Amino acid sequence: MKFDQSLLAFVLNASAILANPVGSKGDFQAKCAAIASKLAIQNGNVYFSQSVTAGTNLTLPDNDPSCAQSFIVVTADICRIALSVSTSKTSNFSMEAWLPSNWTGRFLSGGNGGLNGCISYQDLAYTSALGFSAVGTNNGHNGTSGRPFLNNAGVVEDFAYRALHTGVVVGKNISKAFYGKQHKKSYYLGCSTGGRQGFKSAQAFPDDFDGIVAGAPAIAFNNLTSWSGHFYLLTGPPTSSRFVSQAQWLTVHSDVLKQCDALDGVVDGVIEDALQCNYDPTGLTCPEGTTNSTSCLTPTQVKTVKAVYEPLFNRQGDITYPGLQPGAEVVASFVILNGVPFSYTTDWFRYAIYNDPSWDPTTQDLDDYDYAAKLNRFNIETFDGDLGGVQKRGTKVLHWHGQMDPIITSENSPRYYEHVSATMGLSPSQLDEFYRYFLVSGTGHCGGGDGAHAIGQGTGEVNSLDPKENVLMALVDWVENKNAPETIIGTKWVNDTQSLGVKFQRAHCKYPKRNHYKGTGDPNVVSSWECIDVKR
Repeated sequence: MKFDQSLLAFVLNASAILANPVGSKGDFQAKCAAIASKLAIQNGNVYFSQSVTAGTNLTLPDNDPSCAQSFIVVTADICRIALSVSTSKTSNFSMEAWLPSNWTGRFLSGGNGGLNGCISYQDLAYTSALGFSAVGTNNGHNGTSGRPFLNNAGVVEDFAYRALHTGVVVGKNISKAFYGKQHKKSYYLGCSTGGRQGFKSAQAFPDDFDGIVAGAPAIAFNNLTSWSGHFYLLTGPPTSSRFVSQAQWLTVHSDVLKQCDALDGVVDGVIEDALQCNYDPTGLTCPEGTTNSTSCLTPTQVKTVKAVYEPLFNRQGDITYPGLQPGAEVVASFVILNGVPFSYTTDWFRYAIYNDPSWDPTTQDLDDYDYAAKLNRFNIETFDGDLGGVQKRGTKVLHWHGQMDPIITSENSPRYYEHVSATMGLSPSQLDEFYRYFLVSGTGHCGGGDGAHAIGQGTGEVNSLDPKENVLMALVDWVENKNAPETIIGTKWVNDTQSLGVKFQRAHCKYPKRNHYKGTGDPNVVSSWECIDVKR
């Protein structure tokens, strides 16, 4: 499916905001060349401003090699501004602003991922092409390692909240200085750590944005890092009798689908709502005397599999984090079930929690879980249930999570939704006014997967600019036109290749409803499905 010109017009001209406010292309380039010397950023140092023409394959020689991105294709005429901002005597962050010539009057900040200090150039390219004046930061350090946290509270504080918030304040000022007018609406787009950053803004800085897209959020952050690390304690190394091989996880996945695929009314290899799947691996137990089998599990391995799907509890018996949702086990076998301590857990505990580079992740226990949660540096947990600030301001929060996420279990998202509901004393219909959560079936961590995972969440995941099929434009439509989304239509391409066409589409439901096949019609089309009420 190609972008419809009428939809592109919606993106660039909604709310009667004037596009191209800086005149001709020559005027735009001249203004860009001059802006660096005119910007006065408190505690900031502007490195350069440069005009970049649409279609340019922009090299990024200063990007940290661990960020694994040395170039990005720019798809709009932009003014690119790079700078740094000091946040304390020992901390600072780098940021970029990409200001398009076809500005719609909208401002947007992107987020980050993992523990990384990598500017999300993909988000800058994606959103500036849609007419947003877009900014992004390195979240207070360079590269993907947590080592910069060591004995430097300022870097941890930047990572927890300060770099994003300060970057938004600075970015809005840059946008105003360049275009000569204030933005009309401000937005946020992020996933994973970026999803956590979106909720941190909603919880602590409700005036920063008019609309927030928060995908697969890494909320309950300290407990998440404990949970990610505990899988090694369950499986041990590949030589352990507890370890389950990747081939065996394929067998488990087939058994998961056998037990749960049909719960949504059709067998199609996709579980619509992972919370409905109460998987029991007992039937995979090998007959006595079986050796070296990939088609069954030893009793010890069955215990491992059961434990993977169970919640993690602390010493007091309270839940630390929910279990992995069934359906994500195959990809998880390469990431958190691979018999190696999870790197983000190791780095967070070594450099942020204990300031001890020698801390051994193989010794992690309940005391570590409790200590990290209690320490909660700069309230990075991001699990506050009171969203009264965004409710009062009128900010809209669009929360989504893939139902086969192998890194952050999707079971934590409804847990947070219910926490907000209980804290604020609001029913789902009342929360709908400002906060909506969508279950995106068959989707991995922030994208990809067996389901209809392309919902417009970023580069490579865009099928349409129609608000019904694009999570970012759905947010814009909600904020600016009061058209609140009831579903988000996702697309699965043939062989995950857009040029080969659409394989199937699914209208992903707003929690607490779930998707169910009507029983008749082509299951590959949206109209054959309906969102039904579920007793949660």
